[in-house]
Amino acid sequence: MEAGTDEAGRGCLAGPVYAAAVILPDDFSHPWLNDSKQLSEKRRMELRGVIMDSAVAWSVASVSPEEIDRMNILNASIEAMHRALAALDPQPGAVIVDGNRFRPYMQIPWQTFVKGDGRFANIAAASVLAKTERDIYMLEMHKHYPCYHWDKNKGYPTADHRAAIAKNGPCPLHRKTFKLLPHPSLFDDLGF
Repeated sequence: MEAGTDEAGRGCLAGPVYAAAVILPDDFSHPWLNDSKQLSEKRRMELRGVIMDSAVAWSVASVSPEEIDRMNILNASIEAMHRALAALDPQPGAVIVDGNRFRPYMQIPWQTFVKGDGRFANIAAASVLAKTERDIYMLEMHKHYPCYHWDKNKGYPTADHRAAIAKNGPCPLHRKTFKLLPHPSLFDDLGF
């Protein structure tokens, strides 16, 4: 059985990076299944339930902003994938990964594929689960930190998110090693 794995939130300024691992039945297909970034939020949420109900096994894991700052975003993304793979039951016999970077997971053979989420159903399914799980988390965190507009930007480096950081300073969910503002000296000007 082959697991596909993908991450979500690597380019965000705030929140954890999420990853999912999915083993699909050999005969699984769905007309919407594609790279999660190509789908509307509504369609991703609908597809999420289909994947969870149909998969042989699936798992979602995350790595916190503090861990990201400590280990860097590439290592954190791979760690999130490893955590998701470790939670699969049954464990896969092979792993395919979206992107071009990975580290060995146990003794299981693996291969990376650039744009794999548009080529392989199990990676696309992992992409959808990672993205929807992260979106759900960021919507919940928006209730605690509404000034950053995470209900709209989900922590990505949009103009409104950066304007909110400039106005309010960073919160504990911001990744301190990321360039939160185009001109970090703005923090000094604001007294942060």
